[in-house]
Amino acid sequence: MTRPAFEIGSQKVEAGTRRTIDLPVSVLSDHTPVTMSVHVVHGRKPGPAVFVSAAVHGDEVIGVEIARRILKAPNLDNLKGTLLVVPIVNAFGFLSHSRYLPDRRDLNRSFPGTPGGSLAGRLAHLFMSEIVKRCDYGIDLHSAAIHRTNLPQIRVSPSRPETLSLARAFGAPIIVTARLREGSMREAAKQEGVDVLLFEAGEGLRFDEMAIRTGVSGILRVLRTLQMVSGKGIARPKAPSLRASTTLWLRAPAGGLLRTFRTAGDFVRAGDLIGMISDPFGEVEHEILAPVEGLVIGRTHLPVVNEGDGLFHLAELRSSDDAEATLDSLNSQLLADPMFDEDEII
Repeated sequence: MTRPAFEIGSQKVEAGTRRTIDLPVSVLSDHTPVTMSVHVVHGRKPGPAVFVSAAVHGDEVIGVEIARRILKAPNLDNLKGTLLVVPIVNAFGFLSHSRYLPDRRDLNRSFPGTPGGSLAGRLAHLFMSEIVKRCDYGIDLHSAAIHRTNLPQIRVSPSRPETLSLARAFGAPIIVTARLREGSMREAAKQEGVDVLLFEAGEGLRFDEMAIRTGVSGILRVLRTLQMVSGKGIARPKAPSLRASTTLWLRAPAGGLLRTFRTAGDFVRAGDLIGMISDPFGEVEHEILAPVEGLVIGRTHLPVVNEGDGLFHLAELRSSDDAEATLDSLNSQLLADPMFDEDEII
């Protein structure tokens, strides 16, 4: 018996085929149409429906490249179930190199949206109705904002054990259990019974090869765990992800020139000097000390800071040996993974 076609946007994708569907979003003031394009891979055999989304914030381009590489992966040739890939959710921000929409709203604080609301609300409603509500699971790809960088990490909410098992299968260096933010896609999706893994890595408007590799291999590992693709060429992580449930931002106590002594991926102990802020004359200096033991999972790239600016993002951990061993193992595995040979999906 032939598997039924997958219906989306009043169009059908037959079993065993793949198509890019353009979902109308808006028309610009110069009459240029704007769409949200989704690539649908509808397998011949039944299985879960999973979405992969990127560029909810338009300047977070690293996810767009991860989505591109996933769509070229040969593992999708015999997919079971259905995969929906939306490389660019926020086309407005993507085209203007901006995190936000033209109305300056943050799309990831506008879910679930309404069909007659603001532009952000309408786009959020479209994504919820056409993508999220058609799926069983989701993977949402993000990066830090411009002038910041994030260590590759998976963020999950306290939820079903199955979701945490998928986070472990992803194989990012660290899993952060984080509360759901009001208006976020994850919160709205959870209300619909769809758990979403949020992947954070790299910097806004920049590519980072190791972060991209972490995302590509992680998504394929999740699809394998869900038995949607075969395990051929998909290596399991050699080390388990670190776990953290508490994170904190260290903020600038004063404005000035910032010198950083630690970077994303470094383990610090309570009392370690990790940065210094000085005035332009070098007469006044403020030490930035780590208040707890933990891993630097994000930091600013800007040397010029104002009072209150976020400088370092720490995840509380207890063992430097575990952290360093995990990061070294996962990085070495990605560097040696034949999946990323030049003749493969890159």
